[in-house]
Amino acid sequence: MSLPVLVALVVVGIALSVLAVHFTGGSKIATLAGADQALSRFADDFPDEKVSAVRLTADARTAFLDIGEGCMGIVHSVGDCFLTRIVTPHDIQALNVDEAGAIALTLADFTWKGGRFAFADKADARAVAAALGPHNPSQAKVAA
Repeated sequence: MSLPVLVALVVVGIALSVLAVHFTGGSKIATLAGADQALSRFADDFPDEKVSAVRLTADARTAFLDIGEGCMGIVHSVGDCFLTRIVTPHDIQALNVDEAGAIALTLADFTWKGGRFAFADKADARAVAAALGPHNPSQAKVAA
């Protein structure tokens, strides 16, 4: 078999594989239908935790769950699945809240570094930032 034919077969094979993954739902991004789904998903991994409040981001890809004692549960979509975490102020490397009601959160966890989370309600962003606030106030910037 000649090299050009082999290269063409490889390219076509890769293209077909990518299309097959896409059309079977492999590129789908999961979203949370509401607080109940976030609670259910979180309870799958942490059944003993009691949640007092759920705050969804504007894009419904992340939920922050107040579990008290300085801890916050997080349910976040990654592709078509969800990851869950319990985060304490000691896990936070950086936390910034902007005037638009978005939180930029950087975690010390090497498996998930955090991200930027926009809320429809600025009060939700402030509540999450307060719950995750560091023991040392110089570590975070929170805009009023």
